[in-house]
Amino acid sequence: MNKALEQFVAVAEAGSFMAAAEILHISQPALSYNIKRLEQSLGVELLYRSARGVQLSPYGETLYNSAILMNRLHTNALTTIARQKAELEEGISIGTGYSTWILLLKDFVIEHFKAHPAAPINVSIGNMMRCMDQLVAGDISLFMGHRIDHLKPGLAVDFIPLGSATDGYFVREGHPLLEGTRKIDEIRNYPTTMANPAEARQKRLISGTGAQNLDGTGHAFACNSMDACIGFALSTDAVLIHSDVLRDYFVEKGLQEVKICPNSPRRRAVMGFYLLPESRSNPKIKEIIRLISARAEAAGLFPSAI
Repeated sequence: MNKALEQFVAVAEAGSFMAAAEILHISQPALSYNIKRLEQSLGVELLYRSARGVQLSPYGETLYNSAILMNRLHTNALTTIARQKAELEEGISIGTGYSTWILLLKDFVIEHFKAHPAAPINVSIGNMMRCMDQLVAGDISLFMGHRIDHLKPGLAVDFIPLGSATDGYFVREGHPLLEGTRKIDEIRNYPTTMANPAEARQKRLISGTGAQNLDGTGHAFACNSMDACIGFALSTDAVLIHSDVLRDYFVEKGLQEVKICPNSPRRRAVMGFYLLPESRSNPKIKEIIRLISARAEAAGLFPSAI
């Protein structure tokens, strides 16, 4: 809306040239002159002037209503543009496993929101294959988690390694496995629980026997909810299998870590970031990876980067 229309609206709403001039921080003669020029350009009288102030003429009412609508549309357009700009420049669309969400990304996302409250944040938490599905579909820009074995050849994704994590085994207090150190074979004598088994449609991304390793086969209880798996382990003799970087979190929830014999091999997973090749040079994505990697290093997580 141009200056003449803004001044006309101010006069119409204030009810007098004097009151509108004070609001606009302009002299009354200058304001009267500008409105008179507007009326001359339209060829109609917009305001009825009297000693008591001004009133809108029928032409003035038409212009006033249109000006208010124009101003609303202009404001909405500016708001939409600002939101789009924030989404493109500062928005986050990221996937993560439970470990990285709890230990790293939760605080990162909160701090990002405080710094950029207008920027949208989309976070997918849990199943790595679901995150891979979303990455390939373009629903997220990257995700952080363990390296996925047996991905189908030709799947155009990049993996940036960060470090490694080792499986841990967690049970309720008083569990027989807490008596001394144990071998992995001893743990297999008990039921197990695992969070986030892959869904059937997600196994299309895996080739060979890899798909068989993604499902919940062999577990007494498999669920896409970590809280549900923790609750199951607390109420039964089941062993919760998950990365040991969350041991402090599990202890807070009431679980204890089983001590494993040093010579008993445990599965190790390489942790890092998955992204599309064309995104590696994206400044925003590069900065997100840099910031999260710095947090992981400062916290001493995922040692022995590969």
